[in-house]
Amino acid sequence: MPNIKDIEAALTLSEDKSKLLGLTIGKQQVTPGQYIPKKEAQAAPELSFTGATGTYIVVCIDIDPPFPSFSVLGPALHWIQPGLKPGKNADGITHLVAGNSPFIADYGGPAPPPPSSPHRYVFLLYEQPEEFDIAKFAPPGGKKVGIGPRIRYDLKAFEKAAKLGPVVASNYFLSN
Repeated sequence: MPNIKDIEAALTLSEDKSKLLGLTIGKQQVTPGQYIPKKEAQAAPELSFTGATGTYIVVCIDIDPPFPSFSVLGPALHWIQPGLKPGKNADGITHLVAGNSPFIADYGGPAPPPPSSPHRYVFLLYEQPEEFDIAKFAPPGGKKVGIGPRIRYDLKAFEKAAKLGPVVASNYFLSN
C-alpha cells in the first residue's frame, strides 16, 4: 500500500533549517514548495546537507501522479542514489556527491500529464547503513529503471529491505 501520509509527514522536516536538504537546480537553490518548470528540472539536482558526516541515500518521489486530486498511481519513484558522501566546496557548503556509486533508480525528471496542476517532488535523505549492499539493489550494468517498477512505489518495503533509519533531511519542489 502506498505510504503518501508518511512521505507528507517527512516534508515537515524541511521546516527545520538543520534538517533541510539542499537542492540546487541549475544555479537556483530550491526553497521547500518552490515551483520549478519541468523543463528546468530534467537533470538530477545537486544535493547539500549542512549536518552531513557519513554516507547517505537520497530518494525522490512524486506523491501526486497522475493528478494531485486523483493520485491513484502514486507515489511514483523518480530517483534512488546511494553512496552520497559529504565534501566542502569553495562556497563552504557541504555538498553530497555519489562518486562512483551506481544508482538504484536513475533520476527521472518531472513529467506530469497535461493538464495536471503541479505535482510535489519530494526528496528524502537517509543515513546509509554500514552494511548496505548497493549491488543487492542496483540494476545490473547500470540499466535504467522502466516506468512499471516506479508506479505505486512501495517506499516502506525499500526502507525495510535496505534497513534504513528515519529520514534525516527533506525538501520538495512543485512542477508541471
